[in-house]
Amino acid sequence: MAVQLPKSTRATSKEVDRRLEAVVAEQERIFLDRQPRSRQLSERAVHALAGGVTSSWQITRPQTVWISHGIGSKIYDVDGTEYVDMHGGYGAGLAGHAHPAIVEAVRGRVVRGTHFAQPTEDAIVVAEELASRFDLPLWRFTNSGTESTMDAVHLMRAITGRDLIIKVEGCYHGHHDSVQVSVTPEADVIGPADRPVGAPASTGIPEAFLALTKIASFNSLESVRRLLEEYPGQIAGMIIEPIMMNAGIIMPVEGYLAGLKELLHKHGALLTFDEVKTGLTVGPGGATAAFGTTPDIVCLAKAIGGGLCFGAVGGTKEVMSFVANGIYNMVGTFNGNPLSVAAGRAMLEEVVTEEAYEKIGALRAQIDEALGEVIIEAGLPAHVVSIGAKGCVTFSIEPVHDYRDFLEIDDRYNHAHWLIQHNGGVFLPPWGKTEQWLVSVQHDSSDVDRLIGNFKRFARAVRD
Repeated sequence: MAVQLPKSTRATSKEVDRRLEAVVAEQERIFLDRQPRSRQLSERAVHALAGGVTSSWQITRPQTVWISHGIGSKIYDVDGTEYVDMHGGYGAGLAGHAHPAIVEAVRGRVVRGTHFAQPTEDAIVVAEELASRFDLPLWRFTNSGTESTMDAVHLMRAITGRDLIIKVEGCYHGHHDSVQVSVTPEADVIGPADRPVGAPASTGIPEAFLALTKIASFNSLESVRRLLEEYPGQIAGMIIEPIMMNAGIIMPVEGYLAGLKELLHKHGALLTFDEVKTGLTVGPGGATAAFGTTPDIVCLAKAIGGGLCFGAVGGTKEVMSFVANGIYNMVGTFNGNPLSVAAGRAMLEEVVTEEAYEKIGALRAQIDEALGEVIIEAGLPAHVVSIGAKGCVTFSIEPVHDYRDFLEIDDRYNHAHWLIQHNGGVFLPPWGKTEQWLVSVQHDSSDVDRLIGNFKRFARAVRD
């Protein structure tokens, strides 16, 4: 239901512009004054690192933050500033930092060798645990989410003998060519709502891949049905985030995921869930278990490695038989790396326990309730969306159902919020409009209280 703001709290667009611009300018000044060492490293880095960073997502306004170390629920920048880490490495930090179980697993493995290009017993244990959690019997390992989704796309094509795939407008599935289409397209290139136009996510994407990747809308079975009927017998399958997490958090409507599976299978196509962000963070079995729809293929990474580079692809017996019998070669020198699978085993067996999820759920409820009260009291055009360990403030009164709704959000609110949280000692992901916070197993109520206190200051700043 839409929340109507009291008339007295409604501001004109000019008043909103003035407040947001003033808040951002002041907070960016504070941000820079607090981090002279980060500024020095940024100036040095541009001479050796392209763009001065190790990933383009680290280029943030007003400057990149350089990290020294992390312990428990906290991280420390090179200027010695402590933050409650609710960035969580985009979800990879579900265990927090230097978790004793992960440290012990890595320490025990590293002294016995870190790479053999042969399997170790830990790989079996991890695969068995994932099979139990995600209700898919057979697994292979990769080193990242990009590798996982790349293999999934290749596998759907290998099984069906078809070339075309469907992806959702606004979903991110890594940086291989097949999925670098309509990731964060601007409104002027996306075409009509009932027929989205595929747009390259960056330069360097051949036109041929745009033709091979067809775009549907999230929460719209009709858009998928149209593509299946328009390209009969040509679509290998569909890859989708079961919960969109490249646009804040957008939940699937009831029946959508199950409807996709039924619709795709009717047309001889396969369904892949990209659970790189949702796997383990949404719950023990990710969105697959949470919503009760098991796809043909699941892609994992981030949280399953306890902070190490680790990914996985799971599938039905029918799907993975194409890997087992060599019809599709799923290969990689570092796949199943001993260090990664040791950390993954510790993560699954000792870190993300039932008790850990209960604690995370209680902290999430604390955040949801407190921020919801602040939003109502301040008359902010916003609402909280959360599931499992993930949450965000969506600066829109109306619920967001797809990427086109998301485009209407004024991201200046998100930037101002990120700055105030950062300067107040809580590290959220940059690009706050698209990303979520993460509650790790090592966070506690005092960490959450700091987030809440900063949000109250943000609300006062943009309201007054």
